[in-house]
Amino acid sequence: MNSLIRRRIAAGTLAVSITALLAIANPAFAHDQVVSSTPATNQTLTELPAQFEIDTNEKLLDIGGTGRGFAFEIQDAAGRYYETGCVSIVDDTMSTAARLGAPGAYTVIYQLVSEDGDSVSGRIPFTWAPSGVAPVTRGVTAPPGCHGAAGPAKPTTGEAGSEAGRNSAVPLADILWIGGIILVVALAGVIALVVLTHRRRGDDEPSDGRRA
Repeated sequence: MNSLIRRRIAAGTLAVSITALLAIANPAFAHDQVVSSTPATNQTLTELPAQFEIDTNEKLLDIGGTGRGFAFEIQDAAGRYYETGCVSIVDDTMSTAARLGAPGAYTVIYQLVSEDGDSVSGRIPFTWAPSGVAPVTRGVTAPPGCHGAAGPAKPTTGEAGSEAGRNSAVPLADILWIGGIILVVALAGVIALVVLTHRRRGDDEPSDGRRA
């Protein structure tokens, strides 16, 4: 086997390994991402939309249709809340009633559950500047619950820190996928090294089959 063929074998082995690596990596990190929202980030609203909503790139996971794990809060600069506490989840969209108070700066605070079971949360700042007469909702000091139910409990400082740590932790499934990726890369390197080493030994042999 000449050196050109061996080089091609090594290159082909590496290419196959990289392809396998990408195939493994894609599902490992395919969590839901927000693709659009109403209001949009830093948008100035001049009139209330039919509803506030968040659209994602994948279907959301609403087990039992209870909205467990989902939150859609609207908070003003003073920390008052204006949402009803009810969240509607349909396929890749979550929504809630559009309610605001006086003109000013507001923030949407959301949490959703991806189809793979992981939670995704974030904030969307926006400005409310009605161009005409608009309904005014009186804000409350704590997130309300849906249809009069108790809203989510406000965490203490220690609980908030623990929750942040849990959200930032890497899921076990992702750790296993990453381990598999590392294994594939290592195997590709070993195969390429063996092929190239064999090629060098073959190049050192005389063409008539006798060693120098």
